[in-house]
Amino acid sequence: MIRILAVDDDRRMVDFVAGELRQAGYEVVKAHNGDEALALLATETVDLAVVDVMMPGMDGFSLTRILREEHGVSVILLTARHHIEDKERGFSAGSDDYLVKPFEAKELLFRVKAVLRRYDRSMEEPLSLGTLHIDRRSYEIRSENGTMLIPLKEFELLSLFAANPQQVLSRDQIIERIWGLDFTGDEQTVNVHIKRLRGRLMEFAPDVKIVTVRGVGYKIEVAR
Repeated sequence: MIRILAVDDDRRMVDFVAGELRQAGYEVVKAHNGDEALALLATETVDLAVVDVMMPGMDGFSLTRILREEHGVSVILLTARHHIEDKERGFSAGSDDYLVKPFEAKELLFRVKAVLRRYDRSMEEPLSLGTLHIDRRSYEIRSENGTMLIPLKEFELLSLFAANPQQVLSRDQIIERIWGLDFTGDEQTVNVHIKRLRGRLMEFAPDVKIVTVRGVGYKIEVAR
């Protein structure tokens, strides 16, 4: 079961978050400040943390940085303010998403699901497609032509396609899964990354191709 850490010095808020998450089927552990959260992580493992920005002592930005860098935990930040500076600090600290109070339970659950899809820790096993082998732990791709490292976004994009063979993925689905809900670019970013990835596959694993499905999106195929 997916376990989520809820951190907020407001006990009513942390109880609300925990209650909604448990009702949605997640296991939840609670903390009321940054030090308590880190103490919990000495004995507990979690898949995601929902962290309040404004807390006494260690604030949410500092806690987020530690959670990301030392524990590899994805983070959604909660704040009562909608300042662009807070959002910038949050993403700089490594947060995956940002939620402004007050918020509806439905929005919290939607964003939790979106982040978990992007960082699915149950899907770290290697993937194979034709002559292509993808190691999602070492971030290496291998084929009959050897081993290659590629830029992270291209690796995530390739892994997404390989984990969903024959499934057509729309540009919106790709943007949500790879760049996140707060992505401010456009579809051209997807097109550029796919073009680069196609060029690499053409030389490295020519039997594996990313195909355009006109008017819908893209899918990955293996030449028979």
